[in-house]
Amino acid sequence: MIIVMSNTADEAQIEAVIKQIKKQGLDANISRGTERTVIGAIGDERKLDGELLEALPGVEQALHIVKPYKIVAREWHKEDTVINISGVPLGGKEIQIIAGPCSVETPEQMALSAQAVKDAGCRLMRGGAFKPRSSPYTFQGTGYEGLAMLREAADKQGLPIVTELLDIRHLDKFMEYGVDVIQIGTRSMQNFELLKEVGKTNVPIILKRGMSATISEWLMAAEYIAASGNHNIIFCERGIRSFETYYRNVMDVTAIPVLKKATHLPVIVDPSHAGGKAWMVPALSRAAIAAGADGLLVEAHPVPCEAWCDADQALNPTELVDLMGQLRGIAKVIGREIQ
Repeated sequence: MIIVMSNTADEAQIEAVIKQIKKQGLDANISRGTERTVIGAIGDERKLDGELLEALPGVEQALHIVKPYKIVAREWHKEDTVINISGVPLGGKEIQIIAGPCSVETPEQMALSAQAVKDAGCRLMRGGAFKPRSSPYTFQGTGYEGLAMLREAADKQGLPIVTELLDIRHLDKFMEYGVDVIQIGTRSMQNFELLKEVGKTNVPIILKRGMSATISEWLMAAEYIAASGNHNIIFCERGIRSFETYYRNVMDVTAIPVLKKATHLPVIVDPSHAGGKAWMVPALSRAAIAAGADGLLVEAHPVPCEAWCDADQALNPTELVDLMGQLRGIAKVIGREIQ
């Protein structure tokens, strides 16, 4: 069971609910979001009377939710959640395209990238300062120096930034640089200690699906973040591993409507990592938007053939402009918009 407190509930009212839960022999998990507090009852929920709890001061709703994930479930939050990213809404009617290079390389490359992202009409910029690589001998990213380059280049174009967090020890620096969206990559989806820590912030989190993760495992990973207090979570489908070797990953389009039914949180797609080739990105992007995705995470580079990482899947500035035009047309047909 979860007990949703009203946004005017005070500490005494929250404590009264917790006392009532513990009186019945259950434990309580408190998730303090930016808008409201949610209390999860842990144990045999049959002992709890929802009507009695709803009668307590400050309680908005008491819900029995049979799924193992509670806060991210649509059952207690029927309307789609719209996440405010430094003034840019993600979710709802408006679709957001997040674009930028796989890796932050040089100040010149980042300045050109930010200009291309802005000129294409994208409202958020991505860039990897820390790179998780399969081999320890390949380029691992430019680190904190890259984070500074990303922040400076994006700020000049008025673009909020998205970048991946690999290590809890980097979190303080991410906060210092004012990272607008923290990305949790596919390899970290079930790094539960990392999820708990980003859950203690109020920074929006993009949670990428693990290579072989089921929908339920993905939702439960999001619950770790939500249970720690951060309800600003964005799911990102980036392709799952299969027996097929012709392309990089299998973009699971089915996951989009499934998640839309299961959760109130926004869903975006990374077509670049799904296909692994730039020529596939437009088709996969169109499919994702048509299927109901709230946005895309697209790799773009001023000169893709010179990229230090994932050169094959990056769009050039002209291709990014063309893609945005195609996506605006699809968005209009399904009653949505891309500014």
